Amino acid sequence: MTLPRAPDRLSDEMASAIGHAVSAFGFLEEALKRAIFSLTRQGLGEDADDAALERWLRRMEEIADDTLGTLIDGFVAAMRQARVEDRHILAESLSRLRLQRNLLCHASWRPGQQPGHWHPTFINTRGERYPDDMSAGDVHDIHDITLQAARRVVSIMRATGIDGEWSGHDDEG
Repeated sequence: MTLPRAPDRLSDEMASAIGHAVSAFGFLEEALKRAIFSLTRQGLGEDADDAALERWLRRMEEIADDTLGTLIDGFVAAMRQARVEDRHILAESLSRLRLQRNLLCHASWRPGQQPGHWHPTFINTRGERYPDDMSAGDVHDIHDITLQAARRVVSIMRATGIDGEWSGHDDEG
């Protein structure tokens, strides 16, 4: 198989859908960082010694550069420590979103078999290919699921009472 000189231009509808999905992943990353901050700070308690606070602050500085996958792992661990109810449901959703994010962000797109569909050429770290063509509607669904997960992450963060200066969106809608 030879590579074309240039990639096919995505339809405006598909490009827009991917752009919106990627922006939702960015919002999810911000929500995860803030939730990790809140859950782990709550876990320190009120009487944490200076050394524990220093270690915690160092970790909070490190998460600024973490990838979505690392943030998900850290958030799931923080939920487990905080004994968040039904955490396994959100953890499963976040795990699927990690794979979908990598697909949307790293695939090379070619026209699909049906009009309005595109095929993402992408091989994940396990050597698996994404088998199906996708439409803009499929990508919009990923966007919606991502924002639902982000709203749940924000609600967990807010339940700690350590909200900080959150400038995100309402939990509703």
